[in-house]
Amino acid sequence: MVKQEQKNKIIQDAISQNKMKNNIKKNTSSKKKQHYIRIPLKSNQQRGNHRKKEHHGIYEIYIKRPLDVICALSALFLLSPVMLVVAVLVKIKLGSPIIFTQERPGLNEKIFKLYKFRSMSDQKDKNGNPLPDEKRLGSFGKSLRATSLDELPELFNILKGDMSIVGPRPLLVRYLPLYNKRQHKRHKVRPGLTGYAQVHGRNQSLWKERLEQDVWYVEHISFWGDLKILLSTIKIVAKRKGISSETCATMEEFQGNL
Repeated sequence: MVKQEQKNKIIQDAISQNKMKNNIKKNTSSKKKQHYIRIPLKSNQQRGNHRKKEHHGIYEIYIKRPLDVICALSALFLLSPVMLVVAVLVKIKLGSPIIFTQERPGLNEKIFKLYKFRSMSDQKDKNGNPLPDEKRLGSFGKSLRATSLDELPELFNILKGDMSIVGPRPLLVRYLPLYNKRQHKRHKVRPGLTGYAQVHGRNQSLWKERLEQDVWYVEHISFWGDLKILLSTIKIVAKRKGISSETCATMEEFQGNL
C-alpha cells in the first residue's frame, strides 16, 4: 500500500510539473505574439514617414533652405551699397519710416512681419483714411516697384527663415478665409521673393490663374525649376513687365472664389 501511494504521488507530481511547463510555454508564446504584432505597426509608420520625405524631394528638404541662406547673404553683401542709396532716397522723398512692415502668412500660414522699402506716402482724406494706392504711389514709388528695389529688405526675411528666394508671393492675411482647399496648399512651402506666378503674368494675371500657378509650383518644386524662375525674374524686372494690373496701380483686391 505504501509503495502504491508513493507511485500515485510521483504520478501527480509529474502531472503538476507538466502543467506548470505548459503554462510557462503558453505565457511565453503569447508574449512573443504580442511583441510580434507591435513590430509591423512601428515599421509601417516609419515607412510612411519615409514615403512622405521622398514625396517632397531631396532638394526641397535638404538643399533649398541652405541655398536660400547662401544666396541671401551674397545678395546683401553685393547690394548693400544700393540698399543704402535707396534708404536715403526714401527718407528724402517720403520721410520716415524708411522700412514698411506688414503681417503676412508664411509657411503653414504662420504669420510673420514682411519688410519692404516704403514706396507710398501717408496722405489721408478729410476723414483721416488713407487715400487710394494710385494717389499715394508717386513717380518715385512707381520707380521703386518697377525695378523691384522696394523688395530688397525681404532678404532679411529669407535669413530669418520667414521666406525663400523662390516660392508663392506672401499675400495679405485677410485673404486666408477666402481660399478654397486647393488654394490653401500654396502655404505648404515658404513664400518667395519671386515665384512661378510672377514670371507668368505677374500682377496682370487673374487671381484664379495666379493662385493655381502657386499651387502648381508647390507640387513641382525642383532645383532647375527654381533656377529658371530666378533667371526669368531678372529678365522681367529688366523689361519692367506686369508691374500693374489693368485696373489698379498694383493688383486688384482678392474677392474670393466667386
